[in-house]
Amino acid sequence: MDGMTQYSSGSRLERVLRSGRFAVTAELNPPDSADPQAVYDRALVLSTVCDAINATDASGANCHMSSVGICALLTRAGYEPVYQMSCRDRNRIAMQGDLLGAAAMGVKNVLCLTGDGVQAGDQPEAKPVFDLDSMTLLRTVRIMRDKGHFLSGRKLDVPPKVFVGAAENPFVPPYDFRPLRLGKKIEAGAEFIQTQYCFDVPRLREFMKVVRDKGYDKKVFILVGVGPLRSAKIAEWMRNNVPGVYIPDEIVNRLKGAQKQQLEGKKLCVEIIQQVREIAGVSGVHVMAYRQEELVAEIIEEAGLLPRRRQSESLGANVSQTTARLNH
Repeated sequence: MDGMTQYSSGSRLERVLRSGRFAVTAELNPPDSADPQAVYDRALVLSTVCDAINATDASGANCHMSSVGICALLTRAGYEPVYQMSCRDRNRIAMQGDLLGAAAMGVKNVLCLTGDGVQAGDQPEAKPVFDLDSMTLLRTVRIMRDKGHFLSGRKLDVPPKVFVGAAENPFVPPYDFRPLRLGKKIEAGAEFIQTQYCFDVPRLREFMKVVRDKGYDKKVFILVGVGPLRSAKIAEWMRNNVPGVYIPDEIVNRLKGAQKQQLEGKKLCVEIIQQVREIAGVSGVHVMAYRQEELVAEIIEEAGLLPRRRQSESLGANVSQTTARLNH
């Protein structure tokens, strides 16, 4: 497989994917808090069932604890984070420095995002940056890692050895353009892809057929985004307000007809994972359970994706020691 067997970092996620195992990543909902325990409590739930934990970067243009701050806490405790970098809030100078700092803290996975516009969030008067976009950020990270210098050409003493990822959304038009955009991200340097929420499996199958026809599944690992819907009301809110989320009417109607909508949402998520897993070229799933982290373990187990190895055998001790250090 072209470019699929050459290791570029010490990442556990990379090892899992290159070994051919079906990978699971999960998103940690960032707290609106300065308390590190809020991060550890959420990470502990996810760590037993996933290979890496995404630290989001003000997703939806809403402010929370920073991605790099969450990554610092997670690496101290022995977890493996995926450091999400959005181009909305920082210029190239800040982002190159942040990448070096993250790598120095032990971050081994980076997800390069353009980021939602500020108008999508709760502070629309904020000034956006967008000095780079996801494509140019991907190229920047690969230049720093593979060529060992900044964009200016100034040499790095030690390059950041990170596994490089990007996002893709097969579920919104123009559908014909989506595989082409994936190809551009591969060309820019993406080694793994995490997609937007999948609630339309037939659309994903069509996307993956084109991906396979073009041979992209031999060049990049694709993890499909999934997540439980708490209720029909939340599903309708998401498809009307969250950029890039498509939820078909039949999904909403199924939730409306259920006596226990949260339970039905979890069941639906399990079914989607099982269907996605059977699609050739899909390398894993990325679970986004907004404010429902406690369901992730149940979903992964019921989808038949267990057992998985813990991220750190000495995890409990690491968390306790780190918390103690931070409290003194």
